[in-house]
Amino acid sequence: MNKSILIKNASSIVTCDENDKVYFNCDILIEGPKIIRIGKAIQETAEETIDASGKFVYPGLVNTHHHFFQTFVRNLTTINFSKMSVLDWIEEIYEIFKYVDADVIYYSSLVAMADLLKHGSTTIFDHQYCYPRSAGKQLVDRQMDAAALLGIRFHAGRGANTLPKSEGSNVPDEMVESTDEFLQDCERLIDIYHDPNPYSMRQIVISPCQPINCYKDTFTESLNLARDKGVYLHTHLGEGENAAMVERWGKRTLEWCEDIGFVGPDVWVAHGWELTPEETIVMAKTKTGLSHCPAPATLGGFPIIDIPAMKRAGMRLSLGCDGSATNDGSNLLDSLRMAYLMQAFHSKNRGGSPSAYEMLKIATVGGAGMMGRTDIGTLEPQKGADLFMIDTERLELSGALHNPKDLIARVGVTGPVWLTMVNGKVIYRDGVLPGVDEKQLAIEAEDTCTRVIRNQGSI
Repeated sequence: MNKSILIKNASSIVTCDENDKVYFNCDILIEGPKIIRIGKAIQETAEETIDASGKFVYPGLVNTHHHFFQTFVRNLTTINFSKMSVLDWIEEIYEIFKYVDADVIYYSSLVAMADLLKHGSTTIFDHQYCYPRSAGKQLVDRQMDAAALLGIRFHAGRGANTLPKSEGSNVPDEMVESTDEFLQDCERLIDIYHDPNPYSMRQIVISPCQPINCYKDTFTESLNLARDKGVYLHTHLGEGENAAMVERWGKRTLEWCEDIGFVGPDVWVAHGWELTPEETIVMAKTKTGLSHCPAPATLGGFPIIDIPAMKRAGMRLSLGCDGSATNDGSNLLDSLRMAYLMQAFHSKNRGGSPSAYEMLKIATVGGAGMMGRTDIGTLEPQKGADLFMIDTERLELSGALHNPKDLIARVGVTGPVWLTMVNGKVIYRDGVLPGVDEKQLAIEAEDTCTRVIRNQGSI
């Protein structure tokens, strides 16, 4: 049961609300999962008081694209993503992915989730498409266990690859599922875990991996099931597959998705660096969202998306880390600053780049809206109490504190935040994960990586 909490004397509270309100030297009263009041010298008593003197408070970051299982397939010596095309990389990396088992899913998810929450993420989406036949079907279930242990808000994307290599995919046959078994497991997960209510801590997203490695009916039937169950849809799009889609289908991926109806306000896609200006307009008109993942684009040397043009068109945008095999970390604060710097480089001579604060809003309220969450993403009364704090009484931040709205993306926070709160509960504070034996979990995770991955000689 969540208790009432009074956050006192916060030096700055950046709300990211529609008025871009910033409070100075104010308090936040929290009751259960939600914010009750923000203002000066709140007098109500609470079960716990947190002294936020010298702290800046921000809405929790919302990570809208990741692959947690890849935390055990990072810092590779055998495969260099920066020197490969995406489709060639997929063909090689899947030969490692096929060894993944349920323990890898559990511990690699814990690793990624801990990294995210230590760096201010409070709501996280994972695209779990790795289903070796030997691993069984309980993989998202193990992720749910990990999220519950740490207390983070989790949207689980149940993904799949259904097209065998003999028909043109680059996925090993032992990792291919049928459309029927994929959809049956989606329905099972929705029935067990999906909670559409305000302040929900867990939801399911139907997420076929990508059109190039799936049958068409995988996407059409995913669409039918999602609309019937009232859940969201997600996939990869515009990350190097378009030439192959034209060769196979005679059309680019977005047109293929539009033709079958796999677009709309309940759909968002990852990457999109191959989107044309005309496709940007289609994305905006259909209200299909895009999760921008700056790290793999930089590592792979891919085009930088034109966020100003996308915003002018009216596209919905959010921010993601992407998997650790193309990022090597799970730190959305790092991705946020990278995205801001990339846009500054790309857009300076194209009408101006987004401000650091605009990028922060993409990573907070933008991410919440991407997944249909109107109950989180900003700091205001009746919103979920999802937030993080940074300690500004550190020498390295001196001289930069006059502009809290831009600080996160422009100056950058290179270490863990001071506190992360989800749904009115402190889940990380001053270097400690409450109620978790972090050292023991780290040992168990490392042992699992060695047993399952390193012993195959893959890394």
